[in-house]
Order: sequence, then C-alpha cells, then structure tokens
Amino acid sequence: MKHDPVNDFIYQLCALFLAVIIVHTPYVTIILPKADVILKEQQARQDAGEPYIAERSIYIVLKDYEQESCFILALWAIAIMGLKVRIALHERRLLNQSLLEVAPGTSILPEDTREYARPLQALPEQEREYLLPRALLAALQRFGSTRDIQNVSTAVREVCETEANRLDSEMSMIRYIIWAIPSIGFIGTVRGIGEALGYAPRAVEGDIIGVTVSLGVAFNSTLIALIISLFIMFLMHQLQLLQERLVLDTQNYCDVNLIRHLQDRS
Repeated sequence: MKHDPVNDFIYQLCALFLAVIIVHTPYVTIILPKADVILKEQQARQDAGEPYIAERSIYIVLKDYEQESCFILALWAIAIMGLKVRIALHERRLLNQSLLEVAPGTSILPEDTREYARPLQALPEQEREYLLPRALLAALQRFGSTRDIQNVSTAVREVCETEANRLDSEMSMIRYIIWAIPSIGFIGTVRGIGEALGYAPRAVEGDIIGVTVSLGVAFNSTLIALIISLFIMFLMHQLQLLQERLVLDTQNYCDVNLIRHLQDRS
C-alpha cells in the first residue's frame, strides 16, 4: 500500500502523545502516591528502630522514571504495529475475493489484458494501492506489452520483492524502540548504583533505606525493561510473519489465478 510519509509522521507523533498521557496518568494518580506511602512507612520503621523486611511492592518496582519511559515506548510501538496489522489484514481480505473472474480452462491472450485490467482499475483508490491489485495490474500490463509469460512472472516477483523491502524498511522505528527500551533500563541501573554509592556513608552509620531504594531503582528498571522488550519483540515478529505471508500469498495468488491462464497464440 502506498503511504504518505507526512501522515505516517503525524500518526506516530499523535500515538506518542497519547501513550504519554495514558501511561503518565496512572503513575501520577496511583503508582507514585502509593510508592511514596510505602517508602515513608519503611523510613518511619527504621527511624523507630523496629525490625522489618522491606516490602517488594509492585508500586515500588514501577515507580521510577525509567520504568515509566519503557511503558510509554512500549505503548507507542504497539500503536505503530497496530496500524500495520490493520493494513495487512485489509490487504489479506482481497486474497479471498475474485478480483479476476477467470473461469477454469479459460486462456487469457495479450489482447484480453485490458478487459481483465478494468475491474482492477475500477477499485477504490485506497484498495487499488494494495499489493495484490498492483501485482495483478503489473502482470497484465507486462503481458500485454511483451506477450512473454516469463516476463509476467518476473514483474510479479519484482512488485512483491519491492513491497517486502518497503515493509522491512518501515520496521526501523519499531526496531529502534525495541533497542531503546533495554537501554533505558540500563540507564536506570547506572543511575541507581550511582545513587547507592552516594548513600554509602549513611549506610555505614545504620541508615540503609537510601541504599536499598537506590539499588531497587538499579535492578527494577532493568527487570521491567527486559520484560517489556521481550513482549514487544514477540509482537514485532508476529507482525513480520503476517507481512511476509501476505507477500508470499500474493505471489501465489497471481500464479494460480492469472499466470497459469496466460497464453500467447502468436
């Protein structure tokens, strides 16, 4: 399908903005207040000299900026992939339709190509830009001009290979996000360890709450980032599989429903 780069950029920008709102809202209203209450309770117990075991709450695990950033990027990637899945599913529907009404045993001659091309050209503009109509039109036009069936197969393969390359190149942003998520987790690790070292003198005096909180930042950020990265990577591979099957099924559709009916009697 033909894409407008400007529209794609606007969609991605709006998706990022909505992801920030959707993730930041529960952080501000639920996660951060509850984490603050738990940390203050731990500090109060320590100041009172009471023995306690630090609670490993989900709010403590999620409370830091790095985890929030990872969730925002994950939601952004899901929104981008969701659009691509929607387009791919729309294109697959055409594979179940009879775009070329060729009866069994019918031969298509070079002079018949214009007649068979008319239903494809009459499709709505958006559907006409899908892979299958473009491949069929390219095949019919090539057969009408060259009368060479081998050239028709080459035309279909070229259209499908070009589409596969385009789909692969458009995955670059998703690949970047998948790389960025664990990187942000490692940034949290470095930040947490650095803060823990800063609290070392107080830990020697018996105040260990600062060290434990900072080490929690270090390990929790990496934990959340790696889990999210694995999930997004799984979704990306499923999307790639859907797109690759679309290209292969389109090429097979052209072979079965068009190329095998072509015949040159000259």
